[in-house]
Amino acid sequence: MTKRFTHLHVHTEYSLLDGASKIPELVAYAKELGMDSLAITDHGAMYGAVEFYQECTKAGIKPIIGCEVYLAKGSHLEKNNRGMYHLILLAENDTGYHNLMKIVSIGQLEGFYYKPRVDKDVLRTYHEGVICLSACVAGEVPQMILQDNLEGARRCIQEYIDIFGKDNYFLEIQDHDLDEEHKVSAELKQLAQEFGLGLVATNDLHYVQQKDAAAQDILLCIQTTSTVDEPDRMRFNNDSYYLKSYDEMEALFGDCPEALSNTAKIADRCNVKMEFGHLLLPEFPVPDGFDAVSYLRHLCEEALPKRYEVVDEKVRKRLDFELDIINTMGYACYFLIVWDFINYCRSHDIPVGPGRGSAAGSIVAYLLRITNIEPLRYHLLFERFLNPERVSMPDIDTDFCYVKRNQVLDYVVRRYGQERVAQIITFGTLQARAAVRDVGKALGMS
Repeated sequence: MTKRFTHLHVHTEYSLLDGASKIPELVAYAKELGMDSLAITDHGAMYGAVEFYQECTKAGIKPIIGCEVYLAKGSHLEKNNRGMYHLILLAENDTGYHNLMKIVSIGQLEGFYYKPRVDKDVLRTYHEGVICLSACVAGEVPQMILQDNLEGARRCIQEYIDIFGKDNYFLEIQDHDLDEEHKVSAELKQLAQEFGLGLVATNDLHYVQQKDAAAQDILLCIQTTSTVDEPDRMRFNNDSYYLKSYDEMEALFGDCPEALSNTAKIADRCNVKMEFGHLLLPEFPVPDGFDAVSYLRHLCEEALPKRYEVVDEKVRKRLDFELDIINTMGYACYFLIVWDFINYCRSHDIPVGPGRGSAAGSIVAYLLRITNIEPLRYHLLFERFLNPERVSMPDIDTDFCYVKRNQVLDYVVRRYGQERVAQIITFGTLQARAAVRDVGKALGMS
């Protein structure tokens, strides 16, 4: 029989200043060990899901999209210090993926109190298509066991079964040589038999290889603003939190082979499909008698005599050339949307920058007053901004007055609907200079 095991409890670099697993290296090492699937379960966030999915697909490994969520003790809306539990959630299908995104978003937007938290009512609402594991010793059921409250553990297990269904809830056992884990695992094995539930063996993975443990320890020091030699600081108990091979996991859980094989069974069930390359632009509401293409041309033609004293053949030829490419590539709505909110700014006394980046090479952008730089005068190339070979969407950089920036966002939400507007995130990364400074601090250097 083929021996298969899938890591279902995995923290990448997107468990910020906690996970030290860079996704390309993580996936490459899983491939090297002969694994055919791998999960991502970062703390309270899904920032790395798309990169992870693409990297796994490229390597021929099935990606399993998940998250280790924080579960509030009580309502996620209460801001209190009652603490929280960990819980592993995995998307079984596309419905589960969408529900998982909803759960995580609620945690970030509504439940944030030191950490992004959800509660069981949120899980009940968005449980469909989601597989649940009981998590590490910080999970609710393990915590009940550690408090010698076995009746409480039974009540919790039944509650999770009621939420997710018996086939979608698994009891998770780990072994990083912690006394708490040994106590929890012994009881979970009994409880799994009692409730007819599957056991799952996981490694609480925070770095790729064993030799990376010291680097991850320094990350923890940076996160907690402590130094490596502080005796009472947060630290892992040993260097076992890495991507272990099947043989290493079997050595730990050989007495419970179903806990290993169940990981592969769960992996087989998880089939999330991400699709790329589709334009998901909102529709611009054009006036009667127009479509997006004809309205864009109408606005440009209307602006020609206002922007140019003489509309010569050179101007006309450039406009036709640009409109042809914009329309062929399906970006008429995009230009109209950008024109719309910049027009709103100009009519509501919200300062807007003159335009920067490659969009300054577009006469259409100039005519729509998206930019204020005349491209022909400065010999700016439209092709740098947009050409038929370009696979990514055009990017029009726009600067708004920071004082009134929220007015612009509110307008866009009102105009196109909240479900069609998102703000992007920017991650700060430790480049050489910052890395030397922060690592030096963590090592106690002056």
